[in-house]
Amino acid sequence: MRPRPFGMTASLAAFGLLGSLATACGSSEGDATTLRLVVPEYGTSPATSSKAYWDKLISAFTATHPDKKVEVTVYPWADVDREVTRMVKEDDAPDVALMGAYSDFAAQGSLYPADEVMSVRAEANFLRPLADAGSVDGSLYGLPFVASSRLLFYNEELFDKAGAKPPKTWSELKEAAEALKKRGVRYPYALPLGPEEAHAEALIWELSNGGGYTDDSGGYNIASEQNAQTFRWIKENLVVPGLTGPVAPASLNRQDAFDAFLRGDVGMVNGYPSLLHEARAKGMKVGTLRMPVSDTLADEETPPAAGVADWMMAFRHGDNRELVTEFLNFVYEDKNLNEFAGRYHLLPATVSATEASQYAAADHSAEQFLAALRSAQLYPVDEPSWLEISNTIKRNIGKAVAPSADPKAVLEQIAQQAKDATQR
Repeated sequence: MRPRPFGMTASLAAFGLLGSLATACGSSEGDATTLRLVVPEYGTSPATSSKAYWDKLISAFTATHPDKKVEVTVYPWADVDREVTRMVKEDDAPDVALMGAYSDFAAQGSLYPADEVMSVRAEANFLRPLADAGSVDGSLYGLPFVASSRLLFYNEELFDKAGAKPPKTWSELKEAAEALKKRGVRYPYALPLGPEEAHAEALIWELSNGGGYTDDSGGYNIASEQNAQTFRWIKENLVVPGLTGPVAPASLNRQDAFDAFLRGDVGMVNGYPSLLHEARAKGMKVGTLRMPVSDTLADEETPPAAGVADWMMAFRHGDNRELVTEFLNFVYEDKNLNEFAGRYHLLPATVSATEASQYAAADHSAEQFLAALRSAQLYPVDEPSWLEISNTIKRNIGKAVAPSADPKAVLEQIAQQAKDATQR
């Protein structure tokens, strides 16, 4: 998946934090009093580091469980999936991990299902689209932690100067982009199909034409005719006319697009809550709306927004079940989950925390994100092959909109690699 909010790929080493954050995991196999926790870094500096949150939460947990201990290791987002995978291969899995994928571990039988480590009430509290995405064969293994949906952001000042109107359809998006280009806007529509997070931008567009990565049965359908039509339209109507800016979409990463938006160089870009917070902190006037839809969709068709989530998972080993259960039920208390979500301007993954969220109550746009999330479509993270396939999409999907490309052929190449991955 990985939607990476708030600069999560930044290296902790650059902040001089890696040594202090990365508690040696060691081997605590069979230790029923010490929980080993691995989490990613959501912050961008020592001041915003995730360690402060986890230190506070762990102190509160151990205050009520004085016979228990929690050792936390914080990795950059660029490393956390690889490091947890390495630990599992070395038979040294943590007790609990937070990362962007879970289903490969579930397929290995390494994880507890939620009904073994959470109360009935806590398990039933997850937002439905997130619980569905975190389930394999009817059992919840990926525990949604924080999430976001995607909305189209537009710079209201640039729109006013260009006389452009907020678009509701693809043709209206093109018209707005043309007006913005005439006013000298560098990126009328920023199209980040670079390797950082191309699979997110691609899914947003696919959904807006009734497509997506999978079909109704859940199987991969990457090279569907709907998806081919989508990338053909993007190429012919946005890329070739120069409405996506000076950088080729295949070379434009999401963070670069966001940075350009914050500089005032972008008219429209798909974003999530933390970008909106940053823009408003800079005094920008930003409008938000659901992704415009294909003109070929019927009026009554409302495609789902793209949603993303990060997943907690509990690893089976030793006699750690009781300790893991106590810790997870504490983590998912509304006040704890909302403190983390609010810290990084994300959305809590549970119904009760969402209802109690001061962030959502104070910001109309936050409610837009929440409304979109309630009916969102997420990546097919329940497929063990998704991590490999998402990397293939990230590396290749940008080629589908190159001026000389055949979008259908590019999608078929990706689809073949997806087929090979699922058969291994």
